Amino acid sequence: MKVAAIQMVSSVEREANLARAQALLAEAAAGGAELAVLPEYFCVMGRRDTDKLALREQPGQGPVQDFLASAAREFGLWIVGGTLPLESPEDEHVFNTSMAFSPAGECVARYDKIHLFFYDNGTEHYDERRVITPGTRPALFELPSRDGHLWRIGMTVCYDLRFPELYRALAAQGAELLLVPSAFTHTTGAAHWETLLRARAIENLAFVLAPAQGGKHENGRRTWGQSMAVDPWGTIVAQQTSGEGVVLCEIDAVQISNARRQLPALSHRVL
Repeated sequence: MKVAAIQMVSSVEREANLARAQALLAEAAAGGAELAVLPEYFCVMGRRDTDKLALREQPGQGPVQDFLASAAREFGLWIVGGTLPLESPEDEHVFNTSMAFSPAGECVARYDKIHLFFYDNGTEHYDERRVITPGTRPALFELPSRDGHLWRIGMTVCYDLRFPELYRALAAQGAELLLVPSAFTHTTGAAHWETLLRARAIENLAFVLAPAQGGKHENGRRTWGQSMAVDPWGTIVAQQTSGEGVVLCEIDAVQISNARRQLPALSHRVL
């Protein structure tokens, strides 16, 4: 199955971001992708954290969800919308939600980001807890590919990458492809992004697909980029450094089964 990790440099304007996402999804479909995954915050990188509140949507309705459903139908693609803000029961908070849509335009899975980013090195400071409510449960969906294989796909987001127990839980439920739409900062990305992605692939003998924000944003933030696909042996098989683009990669279920047969580490777990 051919998959696409879409890298963006999202702005503060939702409609402009959706227009760029539309063009990049068209490129992914033209390249033969069956699944295309957009990065975290693909629909907006606000000037302030609180900008998300004005754009929050109810589950099942809203401009961003309508866009994802329409694009999935138009291009005949499975699409995972990196993240968008959905209503939360907490005042002045939203869920940071990843949603998967089938080629029929149906939402088949929802994942609310569980682990919320905090970083303070004295110069840069980020705290997603200010406006985001954490999710509480992992999420997977099934994708029947054109070659007849039924893929089980685990959904995660950005900072989740630092918590291997989430990925092990997904692998225990049969996940073969792990998605990591992200907006890593340039500082933390330069230090840890590639290492963490390769580790999650190796530990779980699964493919990892990680679309990222990658560049200098209108709000002044700088993100790391390096969208990539990693195979079950930890090899980077496709990537893009910075700027907008589509990273295309063929993933093969036989490669997963061979790796898990040759090195059956998942069945050797003790704890």
